[in-house]
Amino acid sequence: MRLNKYDRAAAGAVALMLLALAAIFFYAPTDWLQGPVQRIFYLHVSSAIAAYGAFTVVLLGGVVFLRNESYAADRWARAGAMVGVIFTTVTLVMGSLWAKQVWGQFWVWDARLTSTLVLWIIYAGYMLVRRFAEPGRQAARIGALVGIFGFVDVPVVHFSVTWWVTQHPGTIVENDALPPEMLATFLFTMLCTIVFAAVLVVIRYQIETLRDAKQVLVQPAKVVPAHQPEPVR
Repeated sequence: MRLNKYDRAAAGAVALMLLALAAIFFYAPTDWLQGPVQRIFYLHVSSAIAAYGAFTVVLLGGVVFLRNESYAADRWARAGAMVGVIFTTVTLVMGSLWAKQVWGQFWVWDARLTSTLVLWIIYAGYMLVRRFAEPGRQAARIGALVGIFGFVDVPVVHFSVTWWVTQHPGTIVENDALPPEMLATFLFTMLCTIVFAAVLVVIRYQIETLRDAKQVLVQPAKVVPAHQPEPVR
């Protein structure tokens, strides 16, 4: 059976993620301070960066839709929101697992954690709006506005450890605090995760395209009669 281009892209993205996992567990050294739990860092941070990219797609799709009402742009925005929420969920879950081992509790109301949770709530709300609102121009406009204004929280999440005193670790990658093997593993994992997220966005876009086409087909045509017939007595 021949695979189509989307199947091949998905298979390639999965293969890259498996290589990233191999690098995390077999190439990167064990951290002398935190131990094996430090390996969560590679996917935790990479997932957050992938979520930033997905929410950027939502932002751009919303801006383009508001400018020229391109429903293709709206579909890209919907696809980006779905993938962004998935990767934000991964970020929160993996961060909580790390926190339990290092801080002794799954959650603290830290600026980084709280702003990330707010980001998840915003775009989960976006998805609920698009799921239950009547499809069409009005729903797309509301979704675009939510996606654009919700993106304001992305830089808040990223710079929260710089702007405020937080319990969350600082930007150790930007501060050149990683040994070469750990840095190489992180960069490779980040690249693989971004590719994986991009493939998911493309596949989700195709699903949204099919859903829109189905919506058009099942929508009953509205026939307006030339005159209203008299009721039968």
